[in-house]
Amino acid sequence: MHDLTQRQVEILRNLIEEYINTAEAVGSETLEKKHNLSASPATIRNEMVKLAELGYLKQQHTSAGRVPTSQAMKFYVKQLMKEKELSVAEEVGLKENVWDVRDKEQIFLKQLTKNLADKTKSLAITTTDDGNVFCAGYANIFDVPEFFDIDVTKSLFSVIDEFEYIKDIFSHVLDDEEIHVLIGEELGPRLQGPYGFVFTRYQTPMRLSGEIGVVGPTRLDYTNVVPTVRYFGGLIEEIAKGW
Repeated sequence: MHDLTQRQVEILRNLIEEYINTAEAVGSETLEKKHNLSASPATIRNEMVKLAELGYLKQQHTSAGRVPTSQAMKFYVKQLMKEKELSVAEEVGLKENVWDVRDKEQIFLKQLTKNLADKTKSLAITTTDDGNVFCAGYANIFDVPEFFDIDVTKSLFSVIDEFEYIKDIFSHVLDDEEIHVLIGEELGPRLQGPYGFVFTRYQTPMRLSGEIGVVGPTRLDYTNVVPTVRYFGGLIEEIAKGW
């Protein structure tokens, strides 16, 4: 990863967060007006050019605005963002939603997946090592500008129910990190587009294992999605102690 100056880091962080909120290319004037960067639009523009040369930003059209690359989004998730912790009330509410079906493994995983989709407003996926795939939140996809493109949506839906393809994506993630964020080429040849995937692995006392996570645009609200996915993975392990 390139060494960035503090100013470049601040510009990149604010640009990414603006892009996550608006789904639109971000220009120097927008950053200067909406964020306290202590720099003129011209200075910000020059820094954005440097960030583009380093592979962190790209220009989609002829406008002055730029959007973050996959490299930038990974850098943001790993080093720049501040996670928003779930409150105790939120955790209690999420657990209560599945408490009545805690002893019914399949129904529990199905309900849990739906709750994750509702909480993150994304498409949620839970897999088990014995070949089950639970999906929920398809309708959430249609609220996202990136998926107004029917080809982008079709590509996602065409693979989402294919257990082997999904498991192949998971199998290529070999690091021991608690939360995994996959963007761009990391999602394989059939998901080349504006997709982002956040997931965690779980292991139950009964040796049932698998993954749970969400799929959405590259600009997922990672500050909320990452801690939420982590909690749901832990909830499976906690509830499964009673199976």
